[in-house]
Amino acid sequence: MKKTTFLFILLTFGMTLSAQKMPRLAAGDTIALVAPSAKVLPEQVQPAVQFLQEQGFVVIVPDGLWTEHNGFAGTVSHRATLLQQFLDRPGIKAILCARGGYGAVSLLDSLDFSAFRKHPKWICGFSDVTALHSHLHTLGFPTLHCVMPVTIHEEDLNNTYNLSMISALRGEELLYNFQPNPYNRLGTVTAPIVGGNLSLLYSMLESESSISTDGKILFIEDVGENIYHIHRMLVALDRAGKLRNLKALVVGSMRKIKFDDYYTNSTVEEVILEVCDKYNYPVCFDFPAGHGGQNYALPLGRTAKLSIGTDSCSILFEK
Repeated sequence: MKKTTFLFILLTFGMTLSAQKMPRLAAGDTIALVAPSAKVLPEQVQPAVQFLQEQGFVVIVPDGLWTEHNGFAGTVSHRATLLQQFLDRPGIKAILCARGGYGAVSLLDSLDFSAFRKHPKWICGFSDVTALHSHLHTLGFPTLHCVMPVTIHEEDLNNTYNLSMISALRGEELLYNFQPNPYNRLGTVTAPIVGGNLSLLYSMLESESSISTDGKILFIEDVGENIYHIHRMLVALDRAGKLRNLKALVVGSMRKIKFDDYYTNSTVEEVILEVCDKYNYPVCFDFPAGHGGQNYALPLGRTAKLSIGTDSCSILFEK
């Protein structure tokens, strides 16, 4: 056997093992808050701290969380250092990003995942956190697409979506039933789910952080984009081969999409299906995840059973 072939097998085997070692959190375990993107205010995270503590977790809120620099939660160096200290600490079981916005992608080349490989922990969040999700997937680790502190509110702490994050962290079965959309393409598949925010997936094409989608269920969501931007990003993903060999496509919240110049007589579903028209895999719309206020936890990188029917749809992650 050639040395390069053996090395490839060894690395692949090592990544598979790493993916199987993610912790199942229990009462008394520690969750740290970080801010890899936009600035954060104390009042924005307090309800989340209360919620996590009520669930039995120890919560670390570092002083550096409140730093501000040009709208970011500190300079790139500051944000990377804050995240790095928790990546390196063995006792941390999960890292919850306080909010999205923009900026996480700038941290990727400054981070060292050597200690993380030895003591993996869940990286949690959505939106701009897709940069971290994607980079870790290329290293073989699952992550958790879920609510963040800025979306957890005191008047509704124990809602379905917040509790789905807790269930995911505890390693419990996750079964999500949701309403069918008339544009859905029916089918049932079982495969790993990957993805996140479409704009971030698009921005990382041709980089080492760009995910593999072959044989997987791709989840996408976005907010505040013009419809032709959605089309352009999907065409770019398709030309890069990211839509070609999917098992299925799951579209989450597509919120505040603007139809200013193009596709003025089309729906978001029609524009997405136009790009996927040459493929036969199942497609479903309106999965409750993303920026729409409904945000079920998705353990990205884990295998799920997706069922798209005429009367009902579901996603199941077994224990």
